[in-house]
Amino acid sequence: MSIQVADSSLVARLPPPKRSALAHIPGDEGWPVIGRTFEVLADPKGQVEMMARNYGPVYRSRVLGETSITLLGPEANEFVLFDNTKLFSSSHGWGPILNLLFPRGLMMLDFDEHRLHRRALSVAFKAGPMQSYLAALNDGIARRIAKWQSKPGEMLCYPAMKQLTLDLAATSFLGTEIGAETEEINAAFVDMVAASVAPIRKPWPGTAMARGVRGRKRIVAYFSEQIPIRRAKGGDDLFSQLCHATHEDGALLSTQDIIDHMSFLMMAAHDTLTSSLTSFVAALADNPQWQQKLREEIAGLGLKPGEAISFQQLDALPLTEMAFKEAMRLRPPVPSLPRRATREFTFRGYTIPTGTMVAVNPLFTHHMPEIWPEPNRFDPLRFTDEAQRGRHRFAWIPFGGGAHMCLGLHFAYMQAKCFAVHLLQNVSVSLPPNYTSNWQMWPIPKPKDGLRVNVAPVR
Repeated sequence: MSIQVADSSLVARLPPPKRSALAHIPGDEGWPVIGRTFEVLADPKGQVEMMARNYGPVYRSRVLGETSITLLGPEANEFVLFDNTKLFSSSHGWGPILNLLFPRGLMMLDFDEHRLHRRALSVAFKAGPMQSYLAALNDGIARRIAKWQSKPGEMLCYPAMKQLTLDLAATSFLGTEIGAETEEINAAFVDMVAASVAPIRKPWPGTAMARGVRGRKRIVAYFSEQIPIRRAKGGDDLFSQLCHATHEDGALLSTQDIIDHMSFLMMAAHDTLTSSLTSFVAALADNPQWQQKLREEIAGLGLKPGEAISFQQLDALPLTEMAFKEAMRLRPPVPSLPRRATREFTFRGYTIPTGTMVAVNPLFTHHMPEIWPEPNRFDPLRFTDEAQRGRHRFAWIPFGGGAHMCLGLHFAYMQAKCFAVHLLQNVSVSLPPNYTSNWQMWPIPKPKDGLRVNVAPVR
């Protein structure tokens, strides 16, 4: 690998190279105009594995209107994500997908600007605020699980989980009760996420992108109205914490910064956690022996059914954490991570020019059999200290890596453990006989049929 150093001012303008400049990279761009977009949407795992078999770990493709280069494997993940030479722009990588909908969220910032904003936002994820969020999580999850317990039988897990994460986002993130306004906010987020991967990238009337842009306007109006109220009243929720967050010079984040960061954090927390928790339930329902092991671990905490788990008790659930990690290995919440090259570089002998869209693929890495024997099998013991000791540190990247490692990863673990405690103390979950769920894996994994599960009270 080698890097050609270029003027950093070029980062502000990174037009893609001519397609002919990438013709030396092996690959297949698919159909004219649409490229391989629909293949990726239909079966991203099968598509990337097919391309890897045919063209190797560095290949050229065309998705969402642009020719891009995919780099596969843990070494590629480390090269792109660790990026201590500021070679790859996250802003220009995610920009074509998210700029109209989630501009200037934390993931959309680069280098020094990203560092300054990440430091300002980190105050919302320190121990004090996290304990406050846990109190809201305990209450909200307990109430929702009680409803599941009262209606035994088959239910659709994904819609139920989506409603749960909406409840939790409203209480932990917004500090408000569920009502017509929060339902409207959720609908706006749903439209924004759907638009982010719509094949039509312009907000033409009647398109998903047009609905997404309308959703963005609704979100901006809501947060703009609420920010001065939160600054005056304060609060323990994440939104109120950000309204009082400051930069290193003591200046408050601007209104626009708060709007952009809250929009992105709500989307990330709501949709990726819905996906990850649904994957977690699916794995437990399909592996009753592991469901029982986790139930026994939770019983060791000595909590009564419905009793809140404390912040200090979270570390006493290592098997639960390993099971959640394994669920995210099988279905990483963000299966592909795009970047754009700020200057020319070489990788595995291929020279790739400035401005090239580059992607790494957690979904592929998480199923490499040479790293994960029997990669489709659910086995939380892959995450014991001993099992991880010889594994490449970028072989498991559901939260990304490097400077852009997910700021909310500890919140995700906290929510998953809190959820597991209340779920497994009160109900058991199983799959209907002879049932296999079919998952849509991109842009964020979700079961196409909602994931049918049987729920029964624990005896």
